[in-house]
Parts: sequence; C-alpha cells; structure tokens
Amino acid sequence: MTAEDFQRPPARVLDALEDAAKSESRTLARASRYLLDHPDEALARPIAEIAAASRTSPASIVRLATSLGFSGFRELRAAFREDLAFSRGRATTIAGGDERAASALAADIDPQDSLEAVVKKVAFADSRAVADTADAVSISELERARTLCTRARQVVTFGVGASAFAAMDLEQKLARIGMRATSYVDAHQALPAASLMGDGDVAVGISHSGETLDILDSLAIAQDAGAATIAITNAPSSEIARLADITLLTHAHESELRSGATASRIAQLTVVDFLFVAIAQMRMDEAHEALARTYSAVSARRR
Repeated sequence: MTAEDFQRPPARVLDALEDAAKSESRTLARASRYLLDHPDEALARPIAEIAAASRTSPASIVRLATSLGFSGFRELRAAFREDLAFSRGRATTIAGGDERAASALAADIDPQDSLEAVVKKVAFADSRAVADTADAVSISELERARTLCTRARQVVTFGVGASAFAAMDLEQKLARIGMRATSYVDAHQALPAASLMGDGDVAVGISHSGETLDILDSLAIAQDAGAATIAITNAPSSEIARLADITLLTHAHESELRSGATASRIAQLTVVDFLFVAIAQMRMDEAHEALARTYSAVSARRR
C-alpha cells in the first residue's frame, strides 16, 4: 500500500505537520512547529512573514509543502485551514459546544493542572481518538480485511509494547467466535511463527508509528511465506502501510505527558472492535453459537 491509496481523512494534515516537526531537517521542523503552534497567524500572514517568524525562508516553507505532497504553500494552507476547522469543530462537539472548553481540553497536560483537569483532558483525548479513528478508517479497506479474515485458515496478530494489548485483544475476540487465532508480542516468538505461515493465513501487524522493526519483520516474513497481511497504524505514509496488503488507519495524537500511548491504544482497540464486529456479522450463526459455548465454559469460574 502507498499513501496515495488513501483519501486524506479529516485532520490528517495536522498529523503530517506533527511528523514533519520531528524531522531531522531543523528548518522543516521549525516551519512545521510554527504552523502548529500559531495556526491562526499562519493562515492569515503572507509566506514571507511566516518564514521570518519561524526563522526559516520562503523557499523552506514551500519545500515543507511539497514534502507533504502539496503543489505549494497555497495548497497546503487551504488543506490546513480545512483540517483545522474540522478538528476544532470535532473538539467543540465533544466538549458540548463550548469552544473555550474545547481549547482548554485539547491543550497538553501541564504540571500545574489539577487532577480533575488531568482526568478531563485524558477523557477528551480518548473520546476524540475514537471519533477521529471512525473518520480515518477506510470502509473499503475494512471490507477487504473482513473478507480475508473470514476466509482465513488462521489469523495471527503481532504487536509489541502498548500495541501488544490490541494484538492480544483481537486474538481473544476472534477465538471467542470459533476462529483459529494466535497473538505474538515477543519478537523471538513472532518471527519463527511468521515463517511458518502460508497461503490462506492472515497476519495482522499493529504499530502506532508504522516503523516498529519487530512488527515490520514479522509481517515481511509472513508475507514472503504466502500469508496475506493487514496493518493497523496511525501513519499512512509509514513503512508498514507500504508493506501491508491492507491498511486500517487509526487517528490519535499523543502529547508529551501522554506518551504512555493512551489515546493511541484506545484508537487501536477501536479498530480491533470495528474488524471483530464486522467479521462476527458475516459469521452471525457460528458467532452466536461459539460465544454461548465459550461463555458457558468460563461461567463456572465466576462466583
């Protein structure tokens, strides 16, 4: 898959700028950070003033735009305006229509925040991740993933770190409806398992950044062995998106103090739920029977 295979969903330009702000090029990083930190000024000021304010040059601003796939800064600014309006509108909706509250909730967690403010900001970020992921995921890609998994001999999921929870969750859900599913969260187990996959199998790799080597290697080995591959990632231009046959996008932004992957984990679990329910819908009779039998098997363990 390539980035061109996806329509740019709402607010993806903001994510692209966030990625560019981490660029090894200090000039591109400064230009991106200025746009993100001063969006209203960036939308109103001429390119020369933006360049001066960001300590770059007009040529660097244009280079930033073309590096993100736009013909120039005018096209980038138009997309930035549209995505910013959508993002702010979504935030205001989640905040109950209060624009000021939305702005406060969307801000990064501050060391001086009260515990109540921390709770509200985390809840806001998680709610926003679910809503934005519903917009970001491609229905046609989800349909293809559902069809592949429903017909698969086995589904094997791969995830490490915070993404391991999503990998294990998908395995558990599929197993409960009678499908053969396994998850691997350690490279020394994942890589040999991937090498033993074959035609009729489906490998699902989960990586927020799309650049996690253990997951990339697992998917590549499974693909070479003949398995179909699905990626769940937040990064449409990442290595995993280029590698996988099907890509299901999440949309979550992590602040510095939320680097424990809270919103991204929620977004991944949301896509897992999308895929699981879609598969169960195609296997409704078998799913109901399997759920009843598996529930009965564990019910005696409850007091």
